[in-house]
Amino acid sequence: MKKSKPQQGKSSSHKSPSQQIDARIKELGDWRGAMLGRLRALVKEADPDVVEEWKWRGVPVWEHDGIICTGETYKAVVKMTFAKGAALPDPSHLFNSSLEGNVRRAIDFHEDDTIDAKALKALIRAAVTLNTSKAKR
Repeated sequence: MKKSKPQQGKSSSHKSPSQQIDARIKELGDWRGAMLGRLRALVKEADPDVVEEWKWRGVPVWEHDGIICTGETYKAVVKMTFAKGAALPDPSHLFNSSLEGNVRRAIDFHEDDTIDAKALKALIRAAVTLNTSKAKR
């Protein structure tokens, strides 16, 4: 019996979270897609065991024993929100958004921004360490 070819236009619910993130990056097709792709790559470099999720009707989420961060895209910014950012050390002062909250912190990336990859990966690793330390209690 021959296998049928996958149908075009299938509901996105049949795609894995990683495939949905791939599709979102491609769909954006501009600097925001490129930025989201770069941020995603840095998350994976910082934590090779990261789990990608697709939540809240279209938000890429990176998890390791809990949410590390999200990657939201808006018209003028790509926002990387750290779920427990207020508890993380930020010696490079990457956090520039959602600073008033007691729990979350975010980094807004604009079109011409450069990413401090070393500092961002250190922040991601600190978030993973915080999550894993709480998971073991």
